[in-house]
Amino acid sequence: MKTMTCRQMGGPCDKAFSGETADDVIKAQDQHLKDAVAAGDTAHEPANKDMRGRWKHPIKGMGWYKDTKKAFAALPED
Repeated sequence: MKTMTCRQMGGPCDKAFSGETADDVIKAQDQHLKDAVAAGDTAHEPANKDMRGRWKHPIKGMGWYKDTKKAFAALPED
């Protein structure tokens, strides 16, 4: 199990997400961004927009995804 924060993945806060894989923490952060924006948190809007845009621009999105997976792999186990 490893932990990354919203900020480590490009978001504005230090909410922590734990998972066995990078995909686990990425999915948790994606949901966090959606929930925060739906609740009216304007600080999370740019990161939420970036998250939605990753899949509209696959080459740029894959760069973020690979960088996040590398950062996750480099973390120590919790």
